[in-house]
Amino acid sequence: MTTTAPKSTDTLMSKVREYLPPDRVEMVERAYRFAERAHQGQFRKSGDPYITHPLAAAEVVAALWLDANTVAATLLHDVLEDCGVEVEDLQREFNLEVASLVDGATKLEHVDWRAPGADGLQAENLRKMFLAMAEDVRVVIIKLTDRLHNMRTLDALAEEKRRRIAMETMDIFAPLAGRMGIWQIKWELEDLAFRHLQPAKYREIAQLVAAKRTSRERYVAEVEEILSEELARNGLKADVKGRAKHIYSIYQKMDRYARDGKTFDQIYDLLALRVLVNDVPACYAALGIVHGLWHPIHGTFDDYIYSPRETGYQSLHTSVMCLGARPLEVQIRTHEMHRVAEYGVAAHWRYKEGSKKDSRDNERMAWLRNLLDWQRELASSSSEDFVDTIKTDIFRDQVFVYTPRGEIKDLPAGATPLDFAYRIHTDLGHRCIGAKVNKKLVALNYTLQTGDIVEIIPTKTPRGPTRDWLNTNLGYIKTGHAREKIRQWFKRQERAENIERGRELLDKELRRLNLNPSEWQDELLRLFKQESLDDLLAAVGYGGIPTDRIATRLAPLLEQQHGHELAPTVPAHGAPPLAPAPVTGIQVLGTGDLLTQLAQCCRPVPGDDIVGFVTRSRGVSVHRADCSNIRKTPEPERLVEVSWGSHTQHYPVAVRVEAWDRLGLLRDLSAVITEDRINISGVRTESHHNDHTITVHLTISTTGLEQLTRVLHRLESVRGVLSVARSRDGGRPA
Repeated sequence: MTTTAPKSTDTLMSKVREYLPPDRVEMVERAYRFAERAHQGQFRKSGDPYITHPLAAAEVVAALWLDANTVAATLLHDVLEDCGVEVEDLQREFNLEVASLVDGATKLEHVDWRAPGADGLQAENLRKMFLAMAEDVRVVIIKLTDRLHNMRTLDALAEEKRRRIAMETMDIFAPLAGRMGIWQIKWELEDLAFRHLQPAKYREIAQLVAAKRTSRERYVAEVEEILSEELARNGLKADVKGRAKHIYSIYQKMDRYARDGKTFDQIYDLLALRVLVNDVPACYAALGIVHGLWHPIHGTFDDYIYSPRETGYQSLHTSVMCLGARPLEVQIRTHEMHRVAEYGVAAHWRYKEGSKKDSRDNERMAWLRNLLDWQRELASSSSEDFVDTIKTDIFRDQVFVYTPRGEIKDLPAGATPLDFAYRIHTDLGHRCIGAKVNKKLVALNYTLQTGDIVEIIPTKTPRGPTRDWLNTNLGYIKTGHAREKIRQWFKRQERAENIERGRELLDKELRRLNLNPSEWQDELLRLFKQESLDDLLAAVGYGGIPTDRIATRLAPLLEQQHGHELAPTVPAHGAPPLAPAPVTGIQVLGTGDLLTQLAQCCRPVPGDDIVGFVTRSRGVSVHRADCSNIRKTPEPERLVEVSWGSHTQHYPVAVRVEAWDRLGLLRDLSAVITEDRINISGVRTESHHNDHTITVHLTISTTGLEQLTRVLHRLESVRGVLSVARSRDGGRPA
């Protein structure tokens, strides 16, 4: 094994001398010497002496200008776990605070953050993370810097381990850094994780960015000069700098642009211009100058100075049509705001050692206190529910809306008026019957936008929520906090009532998919870890097991039984509704590539149990195993085993909708289907004049059971619809 000499401490010491007094610098030096002795003879997978790791992490902490205790604890963060040092040794050698920080960081070490179940995340370990953060946020900052250096040196590990760590980083640590407002760490973690998760795409974007670098830098230099001169002419002292977007954010933007048919060359806002001034009045003066130079783009102005984000972030954002009619984003803030923008909660620990904390610090961490309150409420719920809450309420981008009294409330992006109502008060959510946004009535699943003024319309009489609110396919609720409050309401109802309601919902959901409820009870008990059928039904009844989650859990099981993975979605070209479409994704056991087609009598989709029938002239016709034509065939010797292949394809499915006959019904049904990017290849209607109802037979192209169950739920919510189900006979739409 080739080794290198320990990394010099020069960089670290020069950084801490910039802001720490001599006696605190001396403590950092002692911490380094202590760590170096403790790690003597230990090496990393790369062959480097182990001390290079805590030293590199401490340099990141010092770059944040954190206090000496945090820098020292970062240098020492592995000595308890790897070197046999005791907490009492650190307390004796340094102080109680350093020992506590190291102990807290150690408890978060070597945790398997991804595990089977709960969407791959271990909820209990996430709880530990947030409890550690509540006790002392610096513990998690140490963990972030530890992860950052590990990501920088990930190449030394095997590919499988690299991907696992990269996925952990993308799922947990990068969003956490963003939630804490430490954007420099977030961006680097995202880029490093992206490089290991999608190396080819990473290289492609890096090469595209490099190819345009010269012209982009020349353009930005010209814009910087024009704006700097105009600011100086108006007596404003300002620093103007261009800021390049990081590779992962470009990838996300390219993905959005691709959906609109645009290419990389059409992405003009790869750079933002940042203007730093001395005070708040100068921010607004600079904004006026920018808008005087270049035309502002409508709808792109955000004032985070008047309405700061909950991490304390403040800035003015605007986009303008700049030179050459190219859009350019401009951010304007004070130097102090910039420090907070770069370092987030870490900025509030700068210069604070031994001094009284800013009273605003408590406000800046209010989101963390809310999280801990919610996690206590969720303590008895499933790990999956807790992880859903973390990912929606904490790790998602935020929107900022106003109450009618002008109070600002932060909610996850995508939140609805119902989420807002439950954020204000549980009882207000339970009694909500309508909402106004900006003084206009909106649907309860309306997506709130930053700046909206939201007014909830409550019923005057006591009432409770409806179970439809828990159906994620209908989009009424997006936050785990609101979802848990609704579940608690239903859970308090009589158990017998919940069991009966759960039986109705479960039977309806399974029969909607043409599955026999009695045949799937045992599997559902296993999948949802319920001890008895009554427990399962009660959980479905009060919403602990949402009905839309049933199909999601069953689909992979059905796929595994047939030894395949559901293929990703590709655009369907649509075939005539009655013409059997060739299917290249079906695999016929024991043969080569045979022509296959989906039978029109039963229209199977991925996840269905299927069987093949060898026709005389059209290859193999693929049927559902319970198809009556197959069960009654006089030639069973022509049946062959088939399985769903891995090729991507849409599959036609027949759906029957029973509804009251009314004007605009077909339009509304079509709108719901097309919103989910599903193609309608056939429609036939049957009017029943005796009771004013209508039966609509639809043939839609779907990717499998998960997408199918989602659209069935949404169709059922259309006004006037009485029932929706998959047709057992496949239907014969014209």
